[in-house]
Amino acid sequence: MAKENIEIERKKEFTYRGKTLEELKKLDIREFSKLIPSRERRSILRNTEIIENFLLKCRKRNEKNKQIKVHNRNIIIVPDMVGKTVFIYNGREFIRLDITAEMLGHRFGEFSLTRRPVKHGAAGIGATRSSASRSVK
Repeated sequence: MAKENIEIERKKEFTYRGKTLEELKKLDIREFSKLIPSRERRSILRNTEIIENFLLKCRKRNEKNKQIKVHNRNIIIVPDMVGKTVFIYNGREFIRLDITAEMLGHRFGEFSLTRRPVKHGAAGIGATRSSASRSVK
């Protein structure tokens, strides 16, 4: 029984810079920007209208049960977005993203990769000395 109590105590509630998710959701976007690193803070302060318009779009789409598709990969994730599902364009297709609390302060583009990881195969003809003398046909 003592082990169960210890395990229950280990489960921590999510905090970001000492504030819980509920406290963060009560903050204005500009107040939240004071908690994040400087580059993201400046971006939020410059693009507050874009983020607010995106949140309005999210609310309207959720009422109609439509997908939220985004082309703008520079939008920074704020607490009001947590729990939403967004489809982010990577240049070819829309990639589904379920926004969690750990993503706060990051940009949409970080979670929707535009390039595939390199998968190295076998060397081509002429790439090695042994294959240099072979004919291409």
